Amino acid sequence: MANKRVTIDPITRLEGHGKIEIFLDDEGNVDKAFLQVPELRGFEKFSEGRMAEEMPRITPKICGVCPTTHHMASGKTLDDLFNVDPPPAAKKIRELVNSAFMAEDHTLHFFFLGGPDFIVGPDAPAGQRNILGVIEKVGLDAGKKVIEIRRRLRDIITKQGGRVIHPVCNLPGGVSKGVTEEDRQEYIQTGKDAIDFSQFALQAFSDIVLENERYVNIITSDVYLHHTYYMGLVDEDNKVNFYDGEIRVVDPDGEEFAKFDAHEYLDHIEEHVEPWSYIKFPFLKNVGWKGFVDGKDSGVYRVAPLARLNASDGMATPKAQEAYEQMYDVLGGKPAHNTLAYHWARLIELLYASERLLELAEDEEILDPKIRNIPTDTPDEGVGVVEAPRGTLYHHYKTDDRGVLTDVNLIVATVNNSAAISMSIARAAEKVISGREVADGLLNLVEMAFRAYDPCLACATHSLPGETPLEVRVYDHRRELLQTLTR
Repeated sequence: MANKRVTIDPITRLEGHGKIEIFLDDEGNVDKAFLQVPELRGFEKFSEGRMAEEMPRITPKICGVCPTTHHMASGKTLDDLFNVDPPPAAKKIRELVNSAFMAEDHTLHFFFLGGPDFIVGPDAPAGQRNILGVIEKVGLDAGKKVIEIRRRLRDIITKQGGRVIHPVCNLPGGVSKGVTEEDRQEYIQTGKDAIDFSQFALQAFSDIVLENERYVNIITSDVYLHHTYYMGLVDEDNKVNFYDGEIRVVDPDGEEFAKFDAHEYLDHIEEHVEPWSYIKFPFLKNVGWKGFVDGKDSGVYRVAPLARLNASDGMATPKAQEAYEQMYDVLGGKPAHNTLAYHWARLIELLYASERLLELAEDEEILDPKIRNIPTDTPDEGVGVVEAPRGTLYHHYKTDDRGVLTDVNLIVATVNNSAAISMSIARAAEKVISGREVADGLLNLVEMAFRAYDPCLACATHSLPGETPLEVRVYDHRRELLQTLTR
């Protein structure tokens, strides 16, 4: 007998476009659930034939939400491609810009996209689960703080990056613009204020979420729980680093499974494909693809805030380290497998990015006028890795001896999480929908399973119509349409 089918199209409060298909049996229990990305992403292919130097201008246009980290990954890849090491001031300028972006983007997600589920409430009417509902709950002054700090962080990206949406500052071997003393003083003050804001955000999370027994029960419930491997960039002390270092992987017990240089990523990561989605499903090559299952025998791994914290031995700045220790104390130790704890980890990273921004701004070496080493080697192949807000981002370019691209491979941050997101959606659907009437509140609990990852599917949203109507269709077991909900 045919299954009932529930479609959420598009899923909401994320970057890009995707849909969820949920299939129910005759008893109303979830049989299967899928995350689908229905549009083709083609940046790798149409980059071929272009000059490699164009890539820092092309790749930020993959996404208007996280263009800065694409720009950083591309810049590092060109350094490697042309075998040129940027001067210390250039590296610090790049990391300063990236830190400002990470802080700004984490603020965006918590208050605009993910936070409404907790601050306003998962069962609140859909029309209230947004930034306006958040402001109504936390107060207008708090809302002004959110808008103000994002504006000032974006000003840093604009000044040093040239443009806030699609930066243009990175060149092979360095950057195009240095830091003036006047700008440095402004960045120092922004860093200090961003630290204060981060602590305000963590306190709001503590007051609104951690003091609410129901919310804590949701976070720690088995509805949002997966035992997976975790991946993140770490420095030489295994502390979280967003811009440079080695990639570290820990297993579901928190033991180090692998630690490798960016050039070795293909020895550790392979990509699986499914016929029902354009998105790929990376997995750990040395474990193998066992399907959409978790556990030590499955090659599924996770990236982004909680994964980075799980894969590290701590934070590289003092206030963030304090918050890191508090989170694991409350959650019962490392690694934490609670998917909704991604929101908490994101605020800890917001604090780290703000502290790191201040450290870089206070370093007088960032004023050094030597901001570029001109490349002289013939290009061949380059790999660059940075941490994007949504996870580890890989760029890999090959060229002919003129620097014309012959092959491009990108593992976009969210794609690393695609298998885990699919698993989280299926698990949440099974736990909260089975045997119950399908209502808006229940569907939002399913959406919360993917929203915690802050997925960015914009790199897969290049359809010609340009429309994203919200439509949920409910069918009976005879595939007859029972109800249609539209936006």
